[in-house]
Amino acid sequence: MGAHLARRYITETETEPDPKKPFEFDPQFGFPERKEREMVASQEQMNLAQLPLEQRDYCAHHLLKLMKCKRDNFPNILACKHERHDWDYCQHQDYVMRMKEYERERRLQLRKKRIEAQAEAA
Repeated sequence: MGAHLARRYITETETEPDPKKPFEFDPQFGFPERKEREMVASQEQMNLAQLPLEQRDYCAHHLLKLMKCKRDNFPNILACKHERHDWDYCQHQDYVMRMKEYERERRLQLRKKRIEAQAEAA
């Protein structure tokens, strides 16, 4: 994960995407049948007001189940291992997806730079 820091600030500053800004390329570019990521819609979405803004993500439905399980089994919060595992796994999958999107954006920027360099050379 630290390798991108050297690229971002030292070597490839113009082709490294800024994670704080929206991506430059269309998410559908190269994927004709790609579905957009959406939060899971369920009855629990009504309870999202219980969560702070920084915890409202694609895994919020798992977090709500975990919090409910901890509340219902209070002194024995170890009874919620399954819910904790589901939430952790969802967080990991979300992280992997974000890293894939970041890498895709970086490669598309490198491709764009390479094509522009070939056009100038020709």
